[in-house]
Amino acid sequence: MKLQSHKMTVSIDEHASHLEQFKAFYKQLDDEGRTIEKLPRQRIEDYQLEAINATLAHVWNRNEHYRAKLEEAGFTEPKIDRLEQLSTVPLLRKDVIRGDKQKLLCVDPKEIGQVHLTSGTSGKPIYTAYTLADQYVYDLLPKYLELFKETDADVAAVALPYEFALPGLGFQRLFQFAFGTAVLSLGKGGYMAPVDKSLELMKEYQATVLATTPSYAALLAEQSERYGIKIGEDIKLKRIILTGEGCSHTFRTRLEAWWGCEVSFFYGSTECGGVAVECSHHKGYHLMEGHVKVEIIDPVTEKPLPYGQTGEIIVTTLLREGMPMVRYRSGDIGYLQPSQCACGITMDVLHLRGRMESMLRLGGEDYSPFLIEHFLMEIPDVGMWYHFKLNKGKFKIEAEPFRTKLSDKQLASKIKKHMFERIGVECEVEIRHDIPRTFGKATRIFQ
Repeated sequence: MKLQSHKMTVSIDEHASHLEQFKAFYKQLDDEGRTIEKLPRQRIEDYQLEAINATLAHVWNRNEHYRAKLEEAGFTEPKIDRLEQLSTVPLLRKDVIRGDKQKLLCVDPKEIGQVHLTSGTSGKPIYTAYTLADQYVYDLLPKYLELFKETDADVAAVALPYEFALPGLGFQRLFQFAFGTAVLSLGKGGYMAPVDKSLELMKEYQATVLATTPSYAALLAEQSERYGIKIGEDIKLKRIILTGEGCSHTFRTRLEAWWGCEVSFFYGSTECGGVAVECSHHKGYHLMEGHVKVEIIDPVTEKPLPYGQTGEIIVTTLLREGMPMVRYRSGDIGYLQPSQCACGITMDVLHLRGRMESMLRLGGEDYSPFLIEHFLMEIPDVGMWYHFKLNKGKFKIEAEPFRTKLSDKQLASKIKKHMFERIGVECEVEIRHDIPRTFGKATRIFQ
């Protein structure tokens, strides 16, 4: 049976690129009625090696910074013979490219179709330039029809930032061009999109999919009660796709119960685009191996780590001409496993553990905030808004009550006892009724 083809295709006038060769690979998959999701590993890896070498040749010929770094590392030509040799290519650090819009640019500036930038919360922003072909041709070549079941019968509400960053427009392009899905461009509580209007639009157009952050999914559900909109009746979602912030599996389970639908995790970044997404079995993120090659390294020695060992996530983009990211240090922590998933997808599985700078040092051990959140969310009397505060080794939890008959004192005692049983660390607990809601990224860790 022939696969669903993309709803819309775009041709870019008089365009030539090192990526044109990969159109034939994906057309062949279409003709075979297959996607990259279920190819044999060897065929995926053969494609990735070819795409990496095409990218290395592109940056060697079109970018002074990349070429200088490759030559410093001993390269006399932009080529590796095996995927294992990717570790000989120099790593790309964020501090090298912060605030510099030209350093990684590999096309004439007039070829730029759109620019995105990171928020710059930890320093100067990182600029990411895309050509129109990046956005509307090459980014849409790989199909992930097992991971994304959406069709032109769906209505997708995109409650992600449209200002500066990639997420809002990235998901909008995916839904519109790949699936022909109607899109409600909600944004995240901006001047033109207050929460009540967003909920009303989702109700009026019977949204079936919501792409947003974990904290905003919680805020929308919470505020629906205030505006008299009934989740599950007025708004009946089939799926929520979470991105932009990490969260624990328990937080996700809470959202599934609240919204009455499946909730999937999506992992990506403004710099690298889509990286990995969960299938319906929720046993980790399947890497989007048509778009990226992912490695795990020891963040100190910078040596590659094998399957099963936790380290820093390194991303190389495969289908980018404007500003490719080659061995980009994401600052995120995780580990890889070969896929043995019941869904049949053969793309490797990523298990995400949070950001390096967000790790909490408790009792002499490092803990992922997701794990601490998981333990806190095990208590049904605790709400989905909280703060973790670490000051000179003292750990404090600020939490809100949630539909509970316990007094604040009883709830604080329950949290303190539960967390000690879970992590073996004494913590101070303060019950608050005024933890601020946010339309940006939720700040939960203070240290």
